[in-house]
Amino acid sequence: MNLSRLAATMLIGSTSLLLACADLHHHEHEQQQNAFFTPGLGEIMAQTAARHTKLWFAGQERNWELAAYEIDELHEGFADAGKYHPTHKEIKQPIPELIARYMDKPLAGIEQAIKDKNLQGFIDNYNGLTAACNTCHQSTAFGFNVVVQPNFNPFANQAFGSGN
Repeated sequence: MNLSRLAATMLIGSTSLLLACADLHHHEHEQQQNAFFTPGLGEIMAQTAARHTKLWFAGQERNWELAAYEIDELHEGFADAGKYHPTHKEIKQPIPELIARYMDKPLAGIEQAIKDKNLQGFIDNYNGLTAACNTCHQSTAFGFNVVVQPNFNPFANQAFGSGN
């Protein structure tokens, strides 16, 4: 190999190594930034509202498997709210205490109705959950945020029937 070819090969190799290191550094920086992302309480509650709606339509279609999934997702969302936002600037009580006080009993009631495949029990407990959401909002500075039983399906891209 002549000297100019060797120099070109070394230059290309060195450049490739530097680019790979720069790319690795960029990905490490991206991962570091993502590791520090915390969804706001509003984002968590917006997702909770979507789950609340999906729960209603799953129950109405007697898709108990999907309804149970949505209950599990609600539990996860409430856990995240308490974990990432144990306090809030406008709320005097700790968020985990509010969740336990207002959400635990209604969620347990819906879970039982789902296990029993009891549509009327589901409806009654769903309405109890909705009322609990509003009572929690009223006990804080968020009484203006009123939750209702959905009257239309905003999720046109999801089938709520069980498919069985």
